Amino acid sequence: MSVLLTDTNLQNVKEKVLNGERLSIEDGLTLYETPDLLGVAQLANLVNERKNGQNVYFIENLYINPTNVCEANCGFCGFKRKPGEEGAYTMDEEALLKYVSDRWNDNIREFHIVGGHNNEVGFDYYVNIVKTLKKHYPHVTVKAYTGAEIEFFSRLAGISMKEVIQTLMDAGLSTLTGGGAEILTERYRAIMSPEKASTDQWLEAHETAHNLGLRTHSTMLYGSVESKEERLIHMQRVRELQDRTNGFMVFIPLAMQPRNVKAGLNRRTSAYDDMRTIAVSRLMLDNFPHIKAYWINIGVQLTQMALTFGSSDIHGTLIEERISHSVGALTSAGITRKELIHMIKSAGKNPVERDTFYNIIKEY
Repeated sequence: MSVLLTDTNLQNVKEKVLNGERLSIEDGLTLYETPDLLGVAQLANLVNERKNGQNVYFIENLYINPTNVCEANCGFCGFKRKPGEEGAYTMDEEALLKYVSDRWNDNIREFHIVGGHNNEVGFDYYVNIVKTLKKHYPHVTVKAYTGAEIEFFSRLAGISMKEVIQTLMDAGLSTLTGGGAEILTERYRAIMSPEKASTDQWLEAHETAHNLGLRTHSTMLYGSVESKEERLIHMQRVRELQDRTNGFMVFIPLAMQPRNVKAGLNRRTSAYDDMRTIAVSRLMLDNFPHIKAYWINIGVQLTQMALTFGSSDIHGTLIEERISHSVGALTSAGITRKELIHMIKSAGKNPVERDTFYNIIKEY
């Protein structure tokens, strides 16, 4: 595949990419600053096709948020509630099972579970969420809790993160979600999520999970107070962990949703920033198999564009997503398998239904 550049400043990066060499933070800044966005896209598409050919992956999954009660005060969140606040909820076992049964179809392969850091209940509550779902739906993979939630559970129960993860695995947990990372620098976290896990704690949670045999997910929430360099530092930190463990399956850049006065956000990320960030992620994270375009955040049409900017995954059906929608996501809260297949095919790619671990279920 030939790569045609209009900016000579990209030539050195191009040579590295063609030779399979690792890019530096300085290279990443060049990719963010160049006016040649299509040149960046070509390089990212080249790398993605080396890894994944024309395949684009999706999954049928159900999103579950067991509680929105949270001790943290993150500047970007519209989902959380304080105990007793209007709209606050914590599902008991009956409510959890009703929530699932009301939305169930026989093609669902994964429960995607995240929620608030609710210290009004004990760690057993979170363990029982996993146990209950595995008891009633033993064939469905439980993808549950963020690295930040794992650190919270450790404090809540007074045990190590290793013990937390092992207890959850014993209950039926198969993988951690990628959330809670936001931007992995302490400057950012001091501003936007001061009560949540630190950079090192989030990375420790995932490294511990990898060492216990779990493969996990990794996100980056961009578009607020972080600099472009901080985004690249974030990528570098998860890349270094991946060098040690090879435990991450996918990296998911998440565009910040703007409806929150505290965060000082009065506009959405631009289409150019969304596409560029996906492409830069693909180029920087040479040891990640997949980069995900999260259609909930950037919309269906930009997700299709992302498939030529380095993305090989568009996530899943979700059924009823709440967290991004609580702060202003403009997309629908769910999507059908038929729509996912159409989204991929009309971008000229091959739709591949997968399980949580990228094993192929069916090619379309």
